[in-house]
Amino acid sequence: MNGQQDITWESVAETHAGKVRSANEDAVLNRRDAGLWAVADGMGGHYAGAEASRSVVDALASVSATQSLDDLAADVEQALKDANASLIKKARDTGNGISGSTAAVLISVGDKAAAIWVGDSRVYRVRGGRLEQISRDHSQLEEWIAMGLLDRDDVESHPPSNIITRAIGAEDLLEADIEKFDVQPGDTYLICSDGLYNEVPDAEIAQYLDGGRCVQAARQLLDLALSRGARDNVSLIVVHAQADDDDETRTLINPSLSAS
Repeated sequence: MNGQQDITWESVAETHAGKVRSANEDAVLNRRDAGLWAVADGMGGHYAGAEASRSVVDALASVSATQSLDDLAADVEQALKDANASLIKKARDTGNGISGSTAAVLISVGDKAAAIWVGDSRVYRVRGGRLEQISRDHSQLEEWIAMGLLDRDDVESHPPSNIITRAIGAEDLLEADIEKFDVQPGDTYLICSDGLYNEVPDAEIAQYLDGGRCVQAARQLLDLALSRGARDNVSLIVVHAQADDDDETRTLINPSLSAS
């Protein structure tokens, strides 16, 4: 793209405890105003997991909008480090053991964007009808693929694994991964916890996201995961980019989910 193009965003968030678990340990953050969206998946059991994911989105909720993608990325990474330090301190002070959380974050300034993540919550993009996973899971399965012990084509048939190799609250030194890229009008992004993609394969995710209808796509994906048993909490945010001069662009935010 030549120069910077103004982008208008539409975004919708959904989160649900699922059909098996009694508590929802996920949390979502839907901040179109700051160009910041996040899904956090808590670990540690009921209250501890929910508290961990909440601490992540609370830290991210304090991040201010900036005119620079690099500055916004730095602020997000610092917020994740602050949440990490807080969770570790609380675990040490209480002696209750580790309570941790994943985080998958999408940020955007103008027509530039980045995915920032820790753990196995994901960021996807649909462009031109093609689904791409932008993030790469910090998981045992992904390590096996990198070592050549498992072929990526066999992952969908492999039994689901809850073994992740990085989490916020797990170690003193937090290392988040980041991938920066250009945004194109018509792009649709999905940020989600593993409760979605463990029930709905990528091919079906692509089918529902193609077309950029955020409200419809978010509800259909959640309903599909629930119809298949939703063994885990299910959280997702669908984010769609339009050129700023598109008269048909609508911004849709569910206020009850903007920091939940």
